[in-house]
Amino acid sequence: MNRANVDFDEIDSKIICFLQKDGRMAYTKIAEKLNISEATIRTRAQALIKKGIIQIVAVSDPSRLGFGVVGNIKLLVNVKEMKNIIEKLQNIKSITYVALMTGSADIDMDFIVRDMNELRTLIYDQIHNIEGIIQTQTSIIVNYEKDNYSWGTIFEENLCEEEPDE
Repeated sequence: MNRANVDFDEIDSKIICFLQKDGRMAYTKIAEKLNISEATIRTRAQALIKKGIIQIVAVSDPSRLGFGVVGNIKLLVNVKEMKNIIEKLQNIKSITYVALMTGSADIDMDFIVRDMNELRTLIYDQIHNIEGIIQTQTSIIVNYEKDNYSWGTIFEENLCEEEPDE
């Protein structure tokens, strides 16, 4: 277990696990379960958010929000242009995730668009106009079979198996 780069402790880890299961869980309820004051839970949760360790967001199903096409694009790029490419990709609203990769792709990203016309615009008018992009490979998500955010932390051997309501 590599804890060298971890900027939180085991109590924070338990808070994170509860919030991964239910981001709206009241700090008072977490405090009860951990036998710690609500003020301590609030302070620790706010510190985790401020440090960028966690985000509290509403995760939604894009198709149920009216977006007709959701998918993934892998890019092969000129690595000398990487910084500029990443900067430009981060500024495209319909791209929701950008990651540097090893393997057959240099960059992996997810997108959400309303329809195939917006997908065409994204690929041909926006992405392919960025200097240094050599090749794209686009995949469309047909259905989410698993979409789980409760993976726990390095401190949790059982990946937050305890249910929040237990």
